[in-house]
Amino acid sequence: MRYSKRLRVASLAVVLGLAAAACGSSAKTTSTTATTKGGTATTAATAGSAAGATTAGSTAGGTSSGGTTFGGKLPDCFGNPTGTVTKGSKAGIAYDTGGRGDGTFNDSAARGADAAKTGLGVTIDELEAKTGDDRNPNLTTLSGNGDNPIIAVGFLFETDLLKIAAANPKTMYGIVDDVPPGANANIFSLVFAANEGSFLVGAAAALKSKSGHIGFIGGQDIDLIHNFEAGYDAGAKAVNSKIIIESKYLGAAGDNAAWTSPDKAKEIATGWYTSGADVIYSAAGGSGNGTIDAAVAAGDGKWAIGVDSDQYLTATPAQQKHILTSMVKHVDVATYDTIRAVGQGATKGAVCTFSLANDGVGYATSGGYVDDIKAKLDGYKADIISGKIVVPAK
Repeated sequence: MRYSKRLRVASLAVVLGLAAAACGSSAKTTSTTATTKGGTATTAATAGSAAGATTAGSTAGGTSSGGTTFGGKLPDCFGNPTGTVTKGSKAGIAYDTGGRGDGTFNDSAARGADAAKTGLGVTIDELEAKTGDDRNPNLTTLSGNGDNPIIAVGFLFETDLLKIAAANPKTMYGIVDDVPPGANANIFSLVFAANEGSFLVGAAAALKSKSGHIGFIGGQDIDLIHNFEAGYDAGAKAVNSKIIIESKYLGAAGDNAAWTSPDKAKEIATGWYTSGADVIYSAAGGSGNGTIDAAVAAGDGKWAIGVDSDQYLTATPAQQKHILTSMVKHVDVATYDTIRAVGQGATKGAVCTFSLANDGVGYATSGGYVDDIKAKLDGYKADIISGKIVVPAK
């Protein structure tokens, strides 16, 4: 998972909650379907919609193997298109380093692409970046393929996307976790109130902690990862104002190794578990796997909290015993909705914000470890949606 290097407010204050994450890998064009191990779904369903509702002109909805519901009412940012998705039309996905199989961010986008393939009859062309140098040629190739829309999975595509979108004004693009400055009219910015979801897993950490000592590991030390930390801290302190919260970042702004250093995260987490912490949340992409491994090694009563996707669903049986919950960003729904909206005729870019209010973020219940506190977590969720609780972004 990688995160946007700065916050661009645009006209929406809620964009303060967006957070970035991207990981990608091998560069080849495919039309594939990913599978996910079965498990309990995350918090309800379709971002920007009433669960199970349908939109005029939509082809199909459905539920993924991970439990996410697709096919509800499109968020208003897409302009309420009313056409019908043409079966066999083409969409493109440009994954960042890590690609399918990263267990978090890219995998979530892949689930949305798979849902569009099976539910809408759309052909999906995929390219995965082995290195940052692949981003521009991958976007160029997808644009040349005639794919529409093309979704760039992560803020690191921003510079290249702005140039390529300007050169292809009839193609619609989406970019996850970024609001490009002076964005072209044919770009949808797909952003998430990650601080709100992080509040809920912070509350879960405090409710489950027996030591009153928890931790947070961030990737790059940048404003948008601070949003994750701010929400987590606020949620934990809402439960226990005296709770001890450790915090450490794996790299400075621009240090992309921060997202792919599970050994560093494991070393930090091991030290904290040894000193008494019993729950650690990582917002650090692939590095977070090190926190999970540290929890396994630390033994019973030690928990890790996943991020972006429901990491329980792709974990080993040994790891599953130590994943308390995950803060889920429905990149899958944002991806599916962008493909569906453009297929139905959306032609004007906009900022689309996915929050607790539209189930764009949430927490996972797989494993049943938070079943006993679910009512309390849902109470906090209701208070955030109503405005009774205002979650800090910094």
